[in-house]
Amino acid sequence: MWYNLEMAHKLTGRRCTLTVGARGRLVLPAVVRRRLALVEGDRILLDLGKDGRLTLTPFALVAHRARGIFKHIAPGRILSEELIAERRAEALREKGE
Repeated sequence: MWYNLEMAHKLTGRRCTLTVGARGRLVLPAVVRRRLALVEGDRILLDLGKDGRLTLTPFALVAHRARGIFKHIAPGRILSEELIAERRAEALREKGE
C-alpha cells in the first residue's frame, strides 16, 4: 500500500497535509483515524463545497445527526413500532387465509 511518511508528521491542530497517491488515494494519518475512531472498512461521507472545500464526515456521525429529523411529523408516536405492528398483523392475516 502506498504511504507517505511526510503525511503523518504534518498534523497541526485540526489540519494536516495529505498527498494524493496512486489512483487518487489519500491516506488519513493514524492520529486522525484515532481521533475520529475510524477503523478499516468504516464509511465516510465526502462533501464537495462550492468553494472547492472537501468535508469528510464519518457515517456514524451522519447517522447520529439524522436521528429525529422527522419527529415533527408524528409527535408522540413511534412510527417504527407502528410499522412492525402493521406487518405482524398483515402476516397473521395472510397465514389465516
